[in-house]
Parts: sequence; structure tokens; C-alpha cells
Amino acid sequence: MQKKEKNTCKGFTLVELIVVLVILAILAAFMIPALIQYIERSLEASDLIEVRAAYIDVLTAVTEQDSDNMRKTVRLKQKQDDWQSRDPITIAGVTHYKTQGDTANWKGTPAAGGECKVYYDSKAAVIVFDWQGKSTAGSTINWDEKLHGILDKTGILSKLNYNQYFEIDSKCPNSSMVPQVKKEIGSDSLLNRGTWAFLGSSTNESNRYLFWTSVDTDTVGAGKQIPVIVSRASGGFYISETITAARSNKDKSYVAIADHINSFNTFKDYTTGTKYDTLAEAYAAYKKQVEDDVRFQQYKNTLPE
Repeated sequence: MQKKEKNTCKGFTLVELIVVLVILAILAAFMIPALIQYIERSLEASDLIEVRAAYIDVLTAVTEQDSDNMRKTVRLKQKQDDWQSRDPITIAGVTHYKTQGDTANWKGTPAAGGECKVYYDSKAAVIVFDWQGKSTAGSTINWDEKLHGILDKTGILSKLNYNQYFEIDSKCPNSSMVPQVKKEIGSDSLLNRGTWAFLGSSTNESNRYLFWTSVDTDTVGAGKQIPVIVSRASGGFYISETITAARSNKDKSYVAIADHINSFNTFKDYTTGTKYDTLAEAYAAYKKQVEDDVRFQQYKNTLPE
């Protein structure tokens, strides 16, 4: 009579599985931070390559006395503030240590979502690396501010009719709503600079927007093309442009950031192109547009820091 063979194949016990998972978790705890730092070092290296290229462009412009190209702006890809990969940093023979602070050639520190301006300082006769961004020392703007939260705090929306279209333009005189909004604006808010307008639907966030420009619309006048940041209440920032428009309220005239937008669908014209997730990123792109676009270079002196 043939004996039945015993099944000697065994699976993992629960204890063994738990041990394996614990080992994997320990390995991940060591590897993930290292991977993040490796990625950050790679991003910083990429930023330095672009800054060096900008330096060569500026140096060439100085040599050729090309005053229009003695300034370049590099948007930084790094995701963490300050240098994570090295100290000191050397660019084109200029070496800078973190402990040195600002020097004739070096201003500020790099920041996530920031930028580096490379320009020729004619007074000092040197090329300057000016690192700026949401965390740059000395910045007077709160780049983490929830701009649409300002309007929410006023309670204005709840008093409007359902899905009512509304406009609140910062330049509108005798407005009953503008003072309510300004009351909620902090001293370090971007809305303290330039011109802004909340407009759109009172109840539908996807149809509610904030338009902001560094330009004083009353100063530039009506019918002028200006750069704007457009922020959706439902999320996202876009770089666009508008045409200023003459308006009046209670027999007082002013210049609005844009002409009347007569349908929610029309807002799509202002939210095409790159979507930015943070105000700091959007502002960096806005500054680049103002500095690089010949149509808007006249407004460079309006840029807040």
C-alpha cells in the first residue's frame, strides 16, 4: 500500500510577514530622504547651469555694450529653500559662502519657487546674482496668503443673490464693498500693491476670480494693455493680460482693471496657458513677463518686492 506523501510546503506566517514589512519600512525610512535630497541636488545643479548661462549672456551684453540685454532672470526649479547640495557656491569665478551674507556680487538666498536675477551693476562695475523668491530675506509680501479667503471673511458673498454676477474693483470710488475687503487685507498682502478686482459668481467657486496687476490703473489710464495674474477661487493661478477700461460710479470716474466680462464662459480667455499652483510661482512668472515682454517693460518700476 502506497503511503501518502506529506505536504511539506509551508507559507509565510503572520509574524514573518510583519518582520518583512518592518524591514521594508526601515529601509524606506533611510532611502526616501536620501532620494529626496538626491533629486533636490539635481534640481539645484540644473538651476546653476541656467544661472551660469545667464551670466554668459549678460557678460556678452556688457562687452558689446548692449544695454537691453544686461539683465536676465532665471526661474528656479529647486523645491527647498537655501542650498542643500553645496557650500560654497562658485559661479563664473565668484565664490560665495552661506555665512557671508550679501556681497557686491551676491544678494539674498535661493528659494523654492523663486528666481535669480543676473544683471550688471554699472556703479560697482560687477555682475550681480540676485536670488529672490517667496522666502527671500527682506520680502514684504506674504506669498502664502489665501487671497480668496480675504473676500470670504467679509461676508459679502452671502448677502448677494444666488449665483449673482458681481464686481468689486479696488479703484471704484464710493463703493460699499471695497472698504469691507480692504479691512480684511493684511499689511503684508500683495493686494496692498497695484490694482485688484474680485468678480464672477457669488456661489460657484469655479466661476469666481481675482484679477491683480502691479499697475496703478488710474495712472496709466483707460484702453491700455496691462499684465495680470488671474486667480481662480477653485484653485490655480494664470498669467494673462487685460485692457483697462473707463468706468464711473456715483458721478466719479475711475479706471478698472478690465472691461465688463459679460459671461462666465468669457473667463476662459483669461485662464489659458500654464497653471501655477502657488502665488509665489505665479508672481515669478508675472515678473518675468513684465521684464521680458517689450509691451510691459514700462511697468517694471511697479513690481513690488
